[in-house]
Amino acid sequence: MQMPQRESVEALVIGAGPAGLMAAEVLAAAGRQVVVCEAKPSPARKFLMAGKSGLNLLNAAPLEVQIDTYAEAADWLAPMLRAFGPPEIRAWAEGLGQALFTGSSGRVFPVAMKASPLLRAWLARLAAGGVELRRSWRWTGEAFRFATPEGGRELRPQVCVLALGGASWARLGSDGAWAGALAARGVPLAPFQPANMGFDMGWSAHMAPHFGAPIKGVRLMAGGQGVRAEFILSASGVEGGGIYALSRALREGTGLTLDLFPDLAAGTVADRLARQPAKLSQTNRLRRALGLSGARLALVLECARPLPRDPVALAARLKALPVPLIGPRPMDEAISTAGGIRRASLTDGLELRAWPGVFAAGEMLDWEAPTGGYLLTACLATGHWAGRHAACA
Repeated sequence: MQMPQRESVEALVIGAGPAGLMAAEVLAAAGRQVVVCEAKPSPARKFLMAGKSGLNLLNAAPLEVQIDTYAEAADWLAPMLRAFGPPEIRAWAEGLGQALFTGSSGRVFPVAMKASPLLRAWLARLAAGGVELRRSWRWTGEAFRFATPEGGRELRPQVCVLALGGASWARLGSDGAWAGALAARGVPLAPFQPANMGFDMGWSAHMAPHFGAPIKGVRLMAGGQGVRAEFILSASGVEGGGIYALSRALREGTGLTLDLFPDLAAGTVADRLARQPAKLSQTNRLRRALGLSGARLALVLECARPLPRDPVALAARLKALPVPLIGPRPMDEAISTAGGIRRASLTDGLELRAWPGVFAAGEMLDWEAPTGGYLLTACLATGHWAGRHAACA
């Protein structure tokens, strides 16, 4: 068997997504000569895909509020978010020539509303700083060996940052294949689970005309959590911001209910229903009393039949409509994943205890967060933190 060609490098980053590129930028700024290896022919493919819908880069909420969104990982990520969090990310993006604006929900976007201008400017700055990007270099999982278009190659870095992503959107590069290699090295891992994903429903045929329709003006509830947001009816089930915000609780088996009239008290809904003529059908009663029509009405008929005739009972049903979810959509369709490298596997500087000199960042780490800017913020913050500590190793 032919041995791969070997090459010594000062600092190696494996994975050219946001976390990896940020680690590379910090390493280069510290004076390290940096090589970034990316398995795909082009970098940051998932980042670019996220940018197609506007690139929600960060959130304008107070930092301490944002830290709390990371749940049990909050105290772990807090130092990283304080070192390179929303204010620093805003300044960094503006330094790349990207003007930002804050939407009504507090989400912050580039004025360009896409990722490609930011990425082009970022890659140009990295190249000017001496960072070398090697495309179509796939890590094999063996030491620092790579399968490349020119054959097998082996790098010998003084320090390395792994930023290989989670386990969703494999076609964009995040396939979770690294997990087996790290587990074999004795790195404790939490199992991957989908996060920020849709859920399957067993729709009847009458729902087909409403696939793709948004359900707006409702409050979604799962256990003790609730959110005022919209979601989408899809051929497979339900998806969208409101569903993603509760996806962890729903994934863990908590039932989903909807308050279809969050601005009306149950008594008000009941009174409006009671004032309708008794001869009306239930469907017409809902239309005339409450303005229910289209996809919202279809959803009620799908989930609430048989509808109670009693106005009080019907109002209670509409204020807490049970939505029978079957289960989450496949992990590869999820926006992000939970699971990965456990906190106990890493030092405070994100160095792998089982593999000294190797650091990890981004979605490889075992944390999860809702959409709204929190995912990219944590990827950039952990990449910055890993790069900073790797530069000192």
